[in-house]
Amino acid sequence: MDYLKRERYLERLTPFIGKELIKVIVGQRRVGKSYFLFQIMDYIREKEPDPVILYINKEDLQYEFINTYSDLVEYVEAERGEAPYAYLFVDEIQDIHQFEKALRHLQSQKSWDIYITGSNARLLSGELATLLSGRYLQLEMFGLSYSEFLLFHRREDAPESFLQYLRYGGLPYLHHIALRDTTVFPYLRNVYAGILFKDVISRHKIRNTAFLERLTAFLADNIGQLISAKKISDYLKSQKIKLNHTTVLHYLDFLTQAYFVFKVQRSDLKGKRLLEIGEKYYFGDLGIRHAIKSYQNEDIGQLLENVVYLHLRILQYQISVGKLDHKEIDFVCEKEGRTCYIQVTLSLSNEKVQQREYGNLLAIPDNERKIVITADEYHPQHFSGIEIWNIRKFLLKFE
Repeated sequence: MDYLKRERYLERLTPFIGKELIKVIVGQRRVGKSYFLFQIMDYIREKEPDPVILYINKEDLQYEFINTYSDLVEYVEAERGEAPYAYLFVDEIQDIHQFEKALRHLQSQKSWDIYITGSNARLLSGELATLLSGRYLQLEMFGLSYSEFLLFHRREDAPESFLQYLRYGGLPYLHHIALRDTTVFPYLRNVYAGILFKDVISRHKIRNTAFLERLTAFLADNIGQLISAKKISDYLKSQKIKLNHTTVLHYLDFLTQAYFVFKVQRSDLKGKRLLEIGEKYYFGDLGIRHAIKSYQNEDIGQLLENVVYLHLRILQYQISVGKLDHKEIDFVCEKEGRTCYIQVTLSLSNEKVQQREYGNLLAIPDNERKIVITADEYHPQHFSGIEIWNIRKFLLKFE
């Protein structure tokens, strides 16, 4: 099959191929999970002569008959035949009722190497997490990073290329169509509708779909803004909607479970604890965000913040929003025992902006890495120990 490889993810997963751990690949629909499974299959074929590989895609009607865990076990055992060892790949496994029972059964036989994908962050919650405790590996997939976007679309790094990435997002399928509004946004609107219907409305049996759509529009208009109960309440009143806060919070949770948006909590840098009140939301794909709320140049500051957040997630950082007295740090990033503080701003040309961005970082009383990211093409490299990165360089070079 002809496809472009996602090397970063393959490097993370290859040490576990052939191991008894169940490999669980999760992420928003259409970020490339299915093609990544094909990539793993091809890797296995390169390393092993004539492997027995079974692939089930629950979005393919030919597998419509596999509805329960017993259907799955019966089918794969019959297809495997007398082979002593087999590789099993199941795409969108959450559509199979009590699939966790099948996984536990097959894993206990020690003759299967199992890979599954799902479009829900709670795929491994509850009973499955208990049944498979310590016996699975979870890998989160995201849309294309900026470097992958350049590769997929055969672009050179340039301001124009970055603006296309900012406008159209990182869904891999876009490399099959022309990057212009009249072709991209009809596709993205269909993806958006599919995510809302399959992974939110249908899964959680939501009846008030009109409010759900208004809520996504609200989030699209408030990227990187603190979302509080009062702010949601004010929004509800403006829309003449009577809905209690608990229901709204449930809807927000459903959207995060589908990887449609990501919730980032605040952390108190003095007390070293997460704060329960107020969080920020970022979109899993900016192109889909623009299919909800049209791209506007005045939104670029918010969009830069969203792009930086996604890149940090791709790099597997744990992220929170920092609070230090009345100052705010856009991202507190933690990975492998290291901490990094990041501020994101459209430009540093204004002295007041410099005082705010530098001042917030300099107020942090530790010697951890501190960075300001800007869209400015020409800027100093450092200020009082703070690193200053252009956004494109950050997306291509920062690890």
